[in-house]
Amino acid sequence: MQRRIRPLLILVLALVAVLGLVACGSDDGGDGKASASDAPLKVGVSPVPHAEILDYVEKRLAPKAGLKLDVISYDDYIQPNVALQEGKLDANYFQTVPYLEAQKKDNPSYGDLVALKPVHLEPLGIYSKKVKDLAATPKGATVTLSNDPANENRGLLLLQQAGLIKLKADAPDTATPRDVAENPKGLKFQTIAPANLPRTLDDADLSVINGNYAIQAKLTPAKDALALESADDNPNANLVVVKKQNQGDPRIVELERLLHSPEVRKFIEDKYQGSVVPAF
Repeated sequence: MQRRIRPLLILVLALVAVLGLVACGSDDGGDGKASASDAPLKVGVSPVPHAEILDYVEKRLAPKAGLKLDVISYDDYIQPNVALQEGKLDANYFQTVPYLEAQKKDNPSYGDLVALKPVHLEPLGIYSKKVKDLAATPKGATVTLSNDPANENRGLLLLQQAGLIKLKADAPDTATPRDVAENPKGLKFQTIAPANLPRTLDDADLSVINGNYAIQAKLTPAKDALALESADDNPNANLVVVKKQNQGDPRIVELERLLHSPEVRKFIEDKYQGSVVPAF
């Protein structure tokens, strides 16, 4: 009798042990997804205004939505895409579509990075400590521009808008000073890493500075710029970028909803007073 019961008892105990291990390894409500959706969403940003906008979202809106954010700041435009592609980030929020497309041309591994909906525009501006009126720009003046293709082109378009140069009719959307057809003042161009452009103001006659770096340098684009990009039909809005396969991640969907909320629109308008403009 004892010999018959022992195998059955061993079988029951083994089954209980297996079920116990399954239960211990699954705190996700049975669907296997809660552990991922409950984890903080890692988002790479530029410090201004992106980190400030996400700080507002994290403190004022995310708790009610059940969204946890881990915001990581970068001081350049290169590392956030590298980190996203390598899986160190779930998303980044610092760039424009033209910048992303230029990066994809140079880095085929970025092919699965996709841009979501526009959030805000940081108007590019022309600044100077030496020139008070662009019409009085001296002959042979030195102009510093961003050295990344998308923003270099953008800067040249702003100089054209200001009447200082004229680009060739067939200039590409990655125009460089070689694509300048008319330069009546004989401007001399220097390309600089975007983050360093504010530092050139002491030496250059004019500097075309990205809005975020202008704000970081304590400039007020809406007041201090001699010329500022128009927000109308501007393709250079900043937005969230993710890997294509992660677009449906509930955390990313929720972040997008919050970033495009009336509360965020009001925050941008109130805080930046035209130096950063909502794009939704």
